[in-house]
Parts: sequence; structure tokens; C-alpha cells
Amino acid sequence: MDVELILKVYPYFLKAAWITVELSVLTTVLGLICGALGAAARLSRFAIVRFLGAAYVSVFRGTPALIQLFLLYFGGPQIGIQLDAFCAGVIGLGLNIGAYMTETMRGAIISVDEGQGEAARTLGLSRAQSFRKVVLPQAMRLMIRPLGVNINAQIKGTALVSAISVVELTYTAQRYIGSTYKPFEMFFLAGILYLAIITITGKGVAYLDRRVRLQ
Repeated sequence: MDVELILKVYPYFLKAAWITVELSVLTTVLGLICGALGAAARLSRFAIVRFLGAAYVSVFRGTPALIQLFLLYFGGPQIGIQLDAFCAGVIGLGLNIGAYMTETMRGAIISVDEGQGEAARTLGLSRAQSFRKVVLPQAMRLMIRPLGVNINAQIKGTALVSAISVVELTYTAQRYIGSTYKPFEMFFLAGILYLAIITITGKGVAYLDRRVRLQ
């Protein structure tokens, strides 16, 4: 283990780790938005909307995220979509994780006993009010932990954007391997920083889960 080399390149890896954090936050926000819209579509009373929601989930869960990134970044200009690598990474990974979050959210909602919503409507609440005030709070308690798993997977998945030259942790490790010929040290350092990010995120999700369950 070349500790001196690790200490020398460590500041550059910290900068790359910040890029990874930015990617993780932006893709998670986009994924949550897409997941909420997708779940709403999947549970819609209208067949065409349910079909569109199912098609979104099927396409983005059924094809590799790397192919989706390549189509967006390299294929986009052919159809008039010109994105820089970072934006392509955020959009591509956000849409991908959103498909998984769609099913997580939908599963949590349908797991709430139907009698809860029916009882709320019997008491005079509208369908929207019963969902917002009765069903959704219960579903939130069920979906936080699975969403946390999705988010952790997404953080590790940001390594894929190294394939389109986004200077995050994996790309930085590969770049320094080319000049130092020290793959173990470079990937070890990148792995430690990934672990730190995921550990902090996991603690945050666990804290949020406890708060929601206590309400």
C-alpha cells in the first residue's frame, strides 16, 4: 500500500467525491419526482395513464442504465438533444432510479388496507382527502426504508457516468491509475469515499424513518 501516494492524490479525490454527492442528490430528487408521478400513473383510474406508467417502468427497469446514458449523451444530438455529460448523467440516472422508486411507492400505497380509505370516505372525506390524510401517511411509513435502499443503489450507480467522462470518483480513480500504475490504491481510496457517502446517507434515512414512525 503506497500511503504517500494516497495522501498526495487525496485532495483530488475529495473534489471528485463532491461531484458524486451532487450527482447523487440531483438524481435522487429527480428520481423521487419521477417515482411519485409514475406511482400516480400506475394507480390511475384511466387505462391510458396506467399504460404509460407501466411502459415507463418496463423500459427503464428492463434496459441497462449504461445503455440509457449512452443513448441520451451520444445519441441525443442526432435527434436535437444536446446535453453536457453531467446533465446527461443526472437525467439518465434520475429517470432510471425513478422507475424503481415508482414500484417502491406503488407497493407501499397498495399495501395499506383498502378499508382505511373507505372508512375515511364514509366519514365525509373526498377520495383525494382520504388519500392525502389517511392512506399516504401510512404508506410513507412503509416506503422510507425501501426508498433508502434505492438511494444507496443510486449512489453506487453514479459510477456509470464515468463512461461519459463525468469527473466523479470512478473516473478520477481510472485517470490516476493511468499515470501511477497503482490500481489498488486508487480504487481503495475511491471505495472508502463511496462507503463514507453511503454510510452518511444510510444514517440520514434511518433517522428519517424513526421520525416518521414516531408521528
